[in-house]
Amino acid sequence: MALSKPQLTGTPQHFLECGIENCERNCEFYCNFCHTRLCKQCRNVHLRSPETKSHEVVLYRERKRQLPTEKCKIHPIEFINFLCEECKIPLCSKCTVTPEHRGHTFTDLESIYTEKFSHCQGEIAKIHEYYLPTSKDLQREINEEAKEIKKIMDSLRTSIKADAESLKSMVDSETSEHMEEVNKIEHSLLEKLNNEDTTIEKYITYLNDLDKEFIVYMSSLKPSKLVTAEDMQIQPIPETTKPVMPAFTSGKYHKEDIAELLGKITFSNIKEEMRKVKPLKSKIPTSHPKLTSYQVMEDSQPTSNVKQTLSLSFSVTKVRQFNVPGVDCVFHMSLGQSGRLWVSEIEGNLVQADLQGNQIQKIQTSKGLGYHTVTQDGDLIFTDMYCKDINRITQDNNITEFIKTGDWIPISIHSSHINGDILVGMEKDGEAKVTRYNKTGKELQNIQRDNKGQELYITPYYITENINGDICSSDYEKEAVVVVNKSGQYRFSYTGQGSRFIPFGICTDLLGHILVCDKINVHLLVQDGQFLFLLLTRQHVSSPTSACVDDENNVYVGQYDKTVKVIKYLQ
Repeated sequence: MALSKPQLTGTPQHFLECGIENCERNCEFYCNFCHTRLCKQCRNVHLRSPETKSHEVVLYRERKRQLPTEKCKIHPIEFINFLCEECKIPLCSKCTVTPEHRGHTFTDLESIYTEKFSHCQGEIAKIHEYYLPTSKDLQREINEEAKEIKKIMDSLRTSIKADAESLKSMVDSETSEHMEEVNKIEHSLLEKLNNEDTTIEKYITYLNDLDKEFIVYMSSLKPSKLVTAEDMQIQPIPETTKPVMPAFTSGKYHKEDIAELLGKITFSNIKEEMRKVKPLKSKIPTSHPKLTSYQVMEDSQPTSNVKQTLSLSFSVTKVRQFNVPGVDCVFHMSLGQSGRLWVSEIEGNLVQADLQGNQIQKIQTSKGLGYHTVTQDGDLIFTDMYCKDINRITQDNNITEFIKTGDWIPISIHSSHINGDILVGMEKDGEAKVTRYNKTGKELQNIQRDNKGQELYITPYYITENINGDICSSDYEKEAVVVVNKSGQYRFSYTGQGSRFIPFGICTDLLGHILVCDKINVHLLVQDGQFLFLLLTRQHVSSPTSACVDDENNVYVGQYDKTVKVIKYLQ
């Protein structure tokens, strides 16, 4: 099996098998002279052979990278493989003996290439192990601070309004007292004026009556009575007083006085300081080909003593492979407890086998793809697309109806390793959704559209959950992997690498990578959806249709030819 040079994207990852023909042992060593992968036995033979005993054989990780071939422009049949140190130009072997380079010093370009290649790998490791996670931590910190600012500003607004309302309440109270005082003064003045008005009114009546008396008296006067008649006297006009009117003296205040009465917005004396960025750890490798390393989240609850500082390597090691009797192909797998594996085909045959492929039991279910999963309790649950329900098989093999899905047809299912929730992909009348149930079967959430109202799914035939709670669906007709967060908010879609992408089985590993099969390759994505590389290609697997990961970091890849290949790519 030929080994091509690994690159960041687009290049398939290969099993590290010995490069000697007909030897299928794992590679451990590398010949820098003839660029051959060697197992331990073949290395010994290589170093004993008269033709190759002088070759430099090193550990595979310490190998020199094979220099890419490039023709010399001056000598077209020769390859460039030297660097002239004086002229700083690449040369072929014939160029080194030409007069213009006589006496110059030459360096093997393969050594420079290896050094540059290792440097790039080291920088890639730094990006994925330090710079990206640290930058995302800063971004999360900034977003949290923005939320905190909004919260504090809302609190300030509330306090300002409360302060103003308090002052306004006091002003209203004082105003009310002034108005009551004015009312009393008005009542007192009017009452006095009314009394005087009554007095004057009585006096006017008196005058009118007196006027009539005078007229009568005048008409009855006779000369004989003039001496004895008494003169009538007019009483004086009653005295009245003019009221003294009150006046209002306006308060003397300015805007500054009001500001003084109200509270103020102040800043503390603490100066702005730079956010702390955790330092780049010197132990991050600069030459070993690791792409990324993430801390396993606590809520992912790994069930084995797997190191939580696993890293992704360029190399893929084959652990074993086996056939599963009772199925025509391996379209879906669910790992159970005690070394048990549930395997199904599209026609509904569901087989339980041990990890060597020996059949334990077989049951007949309805058709489907990713239609079964193992719960935290170790029970198997599977969908029935005809009866529109979800059934449970307990460890003592009792089958019971678990959940009814109404008018919706359940087509995929996954039991969360984080909290035991059950995620079900469903379809109905051209629509599709993902529904979350708790472990007792109570409906909790429906995910159907993005924040723009667009349909997220068409046929989510496979579904899984990542360590951060993201829900990852493999949608056959949409030709995409659709990922939403645990709240159901759309995050991203992955649609392959140029050619038509028809996704099938999907799973995630302990570092949050997403693995998806397309019946040709196995794609490997980071948690945020960036494509890393093709983990496996048709050179190494036969039509991969399903995948799952166990607690020991082994990846089980189900194939169309009913073979399960077990590989390891995490260190």
